[in-house]
Formats: sequence, structure tokens, C-alpha cells
Amino acid sequence: MIRMQAVNENTWIIYLGDEISDAVAARVAQLTHSIRATLGPGLIDIIPSYTSVLVSFDLQQADRFAIESRLNAAVRQMQSLAAQVSDADEIVLPVYYGPETALDMAQITRECQLSTDEVIRLHSEQRYRVYAIGFSPGFAYLGNTPEALRVARKATPRLKVPAGSLGIADNQTAIYPTQTPGGWQIIGRTPLDMIDWSRDTLTRVKVGDWVRFEPIDRDTFLEMGGRLDEL
Repeated sequence: MIRMQAVNENTWIIYLGDEISDAVAARVAQLTHSIRATLGPGLIDIIPSYTSVLVSFDLQQADRFAIESRLNAAVRQMQSLAAQVSDADEIVLPVYYGPETALDMAQITRECQLSTDEVIRLHSEQRYRVYAIGFSPGFAYLGNTPEALRVARKATPRLKVPAGSLGIADNQTAIYPTQTPGGWQIIGRTPLDMIDWSRDTLTRVKVGDWVRFEPIDRDTFLEMGGRLDEL
């Protein structure tokens, strides 16, 4: 199941599966942790995704053959590091699902034939896996959104989606770390900053993490630093 190949002279990609799943996401997280722990000098960047890990390195600090050998060692050691990427670890994000932040709630309730309270309950009861970070720095793709809440992306994307917004589309939930254009159906907003400069990954969540959303009211959202942006 594990395949490794060179992308160019200083970049390798390691494939850990052929489908998006919790099991593959766990392996991606384990390998990312293993590479950080074992690769040593020369490492420039690690980019985990749904089913693979992209690694780039500095040829002035290590030649490609040495890096290939270290990557193979990291793959062999990833299982022994599995305990350090524990399923028991869970990140809880407060979310205000109110009318000022749940910009597409009316459309979601209409398409799913559910009440607002039912949508909030279903979305916040689910435990999500972080499958990928991309699109923009810190933009997190989470799965799986409950089947009863699966809606298509907007036909016309918004030019501005406020930072902290939660969007749903198909079987995924996404978190917008900054104000950007976007076509996901916006269901709520977290007051927390998703970019964390104190972490090596620079993000509050990383690939392989578990995430749960905790509904909060308007006052709590504002007390925690949330903003009710005007679009």
C-alpha cells in the first residue's frame, strides 16, 4: 500500500493509500510525525494530504540518496510511533451557529429538510478527522459530515468568507482560517484563530487530528473574541 517516488531532484512523495479514510489519515499523521522525528538536517517542508506526504529537502545539506534512505527508515519506524498519534487526542472548537454567522443555514435546512436545531445537533455531535490542510494556510478539510447534512457547494462562490467560518460541502466540513473567497455552504463560525504561530505546523489542527465542534451562544462567541463581520 505504501509507495514512494521522486517528484524532482529535491522532493519525494509517499503514497499511503488510494482512498480517503480514517485509516489512511491516521497513517499520514503517523508518517508525518515519524519524518519530523527522524529525517534530521536538510528537511525543508512536509506537506501531508488526504492520502500522501510530500517532502522537500535542501540538497546543500544532504544528498538525495541519503534523504531517500532516511525516508525509508521513517516509513519503517512510523508504526512504532503510532502511540504518539493517539486517537484519544481530540480538539474541541467552539462554534456559534447563529444567524449572523451561519450564512447559508436557510439553504441547508431547506435542502436537508431539517430544522435549524436539528442541523446544529447533527453537525456538532459528529467527530471529525482532519484529512488535509490546504487551499490557503491553515484551511482544514474535515470528514465526514453526517449524511443527512450533505449539500453541494454554492453555484456562485462568495467573494469574501469571514475568518473562522465553517463550511460544509458533500461529505466534508472546512474551516476558513482567514477571510478568503469560497463556495462552501457556511454553517457557523469559531471565534478561535486557526493560525497558531507557536506550533511547528503553524495551525491549530493538523492532519490526523480529531475535531469536535461545541455550540456556543452569541455572548460567549463575542467574549471569546469572535467578530460579526459585515460582508
